[in-house]
This record gives sequence, C-alpha cells and structure tokens, in this order.
Amino acid sequence: MLPAPKPGGPSLADVLKSGADAIAGRPNRLGLPRVDTAIIVLVDGLGADALRSRSGHARTMSGMLGPKSIIESGFPTTTAAAIASLTTGVAPGQHGIVGYTALDTANDRVVNQLSGWDDRIDPLAWQLEPTIFEAVAEGAAAIAIGPSRFDGSGFSQAVLRGARYVSAESIDDRMLAAAELARQPGPPALIYVYVPELDMASHAHGTESHQWTHALEVTDRAIRELAESLSPQHGMLVTADHGALDVPRHQHRLYDMLPGLLDGVRFVAGDPRCLQIHFEPDAPAEHRSRVTELWRASESQLSWVATRDEAVAAGWFGGVRAEVMPRIGDLIVAARKNIAYYNGQTATDHARAMVGQHGSWSPA
Repeated sequence: MLPAPKPGGPSLADVLKSGADAIAGRPNRLGLPRVDTAIIVLVDGLGADALRSRSGHARTMSGMLGPKSIIESGFPTTTAAAIASLTTGVAPGQHGIVGYTALDTANDRVVNQLSGWDDRIDPLAWQLEPTIFEAVAEGAAAIAIGPSRFDGSGFSQAVLRGARYVSAESIDDRMLAAAELARQPGPPALIYVYVPELDMASHAHGTESHQWTHALEVTDRAIRELAESLSPQHGMLVTADHGALDVPRHQHRLYDMLPGLLDGVRFVAGDPRCLQIHFEPDAPAEHRSRVTELWRASESQLSWVATRDEAVAAGWFGGVRAEVMPRIGDLIVAARKNIAYYNGQTATDHARAMVGQHGSWSPA
C-alpha cells in the first residue's frame, strides 16, 4: 500500500491563497477573516513535531499550535516543491517543480531547483502556474521579504513573480520590515516573509542541536514582537514548508554498492530521502521492470518503491500536466525508515555531512 495525501484536508497550497482571499474579503479554505494586511511567515523546516518537542523554546508559536493548525506539506516534502505550492496554490504536478533536483529533458541533465538556474532554463517558463502574488485583488500590494541573496534568483523569479522583493538580512530585520510595511497607509497588502535559518541549522547540525534550538528561539521572539506590533486590521499566519528528521551518517544507504540497481539508469534526481530514478530513454520495458523489481527486493523494507504511474495514480504529485510528467522519475524510492540514499562514488563529503533531512512521507 502506498501512502497518499489526506483527502479533503487543507494543505500548504491553501495558505498563501487564503491570505490573498482574506485581504479581498473572500471566503477561503482556512477560514481567515477579512483584514487589510495579511502577513504570511514561512519558517523553512519548522515541522509540527519539532515545534511540539521544543515547545519550551518557542512559547509563542507552540502556544498557537493546535490539532486544527496541523496541515500537510504535500509531496515531496522539499523546499523547492513546497514553496512553489505555497505561492501558486497548486501541487507540484501542476506547477512543475517536482523535487530538490529534477530532470531537464530539453538539455538532458538534472537541475538543482533552488540554485541551479542558468540561461538554458527560463524560470518564467519552467514554473507553469501564475503565482498568488500575480493574482492578488486589483489595487492590492504583493510583497516578499527575505535575504538579499535570494533577490532575483532563478527560483525567486519562478515562485515569487508578481511580488515586490524587500531585502532584509536577519530574522529581526525581516519582521521589522513586515511591521513597517503593514503600518504604511495604502491599499490592502499581502506580505510574505521567508525565514531560512532553521532549515540551514537543521541541515548543518540537526534538529536536536543547540544551533537549531537557538534559531528557533530567535524566530519565536521575532514573531512575538511582530504580532505585538500589529493592529486589529492586520492578520498574521505562521507556517512551514516541511519538517525534518535527523539521519546519522551510518544510516546512509549507498545505492551504487547494491548490485544491479543502477543498470540502465541515466540519472538519479530528487532528494536523499526521495530518489527519482530515470532510466535511459531507450531502455526496454522488460529491463525497466527487472530493475524496478531489484529495487523492491532490496529496499521495500526501508522505503516505498513506486513507478511513476503508480505514484501519479496515488496522487503523490496531484494532477500532473503532460509536460511535467517526464520531470518525475520513472521510479521513485521514498524512505520510510530513518535513512538517506547517496551514490558513494559521486556524493561529496559536504553532501553527506547533512544531518537534518526531509523529502519523503515521514510525519515529522
């Protein structure tokens, strides 16, 4: 049995869209009230499990956390796909960003969806959906606040188009910028604030580290101060793109060392906890089936192993456009246990030093 999205429940794709509906006075999926300014704070990597386990270090956010406030990220649980879902209001099968890395069929290569943009891939064409920022009510303002290094990046062009970008380096500076923009007279505003520090601390040191806890404390204090500065006509919602779990190096699976698993494989894309395997285009069906069965025999006790057709039928990527289908792996290996997959021949020491991981269906 393959996992599947919860039917009918709200997801990350509903969050920013509901904020836009709130400033327009429209009914929305999250039931947000009418406000003049909606501030959506995205704390990268802050999952509900981690927040509950560190509640004493985040009294503001944990105090607001209840059963109805826990939603699904979507699949795969990775920043590129999840933020694209947040800012477009649709699943990866529609917007086209289907993993941390994905196959660029036109150029026969795998592209990092966060940082691998170049002149061979147009962000405005690769990400296929209008953003919520482009669709805000006439006369309303759309603003994105984040570190200056993301201003104008390929990924920002893909997922933040339609928003005016405001650079602010620290967490405190971003919250102050949001507060100042909310206080300015003018039209209704949808303000998006991005906080990457927890995800960075998670990858480098793990969610159990004092570095991650410190970043959580700084974020919680800044959010409390922002909340206290707002007027009744302002609304603020805090969310995350995904959570994380810590995977020690001794639980890495080196798939290149397992016999036959890479036979006839051209590319491996995706995430360490969610491999997307692409066969050679001319690989015959019987060869694909044989290698698929090798993966299942080797990894089914540790991971969900699904063909592209099986994953699409299970709703993993939502409805999938025809032009997005080739970007999804012919075979998907999504970790169930506390493991991560690497190619021991090509993975750098820096890549394998990553502690906090995400990408699969894990509740964390």
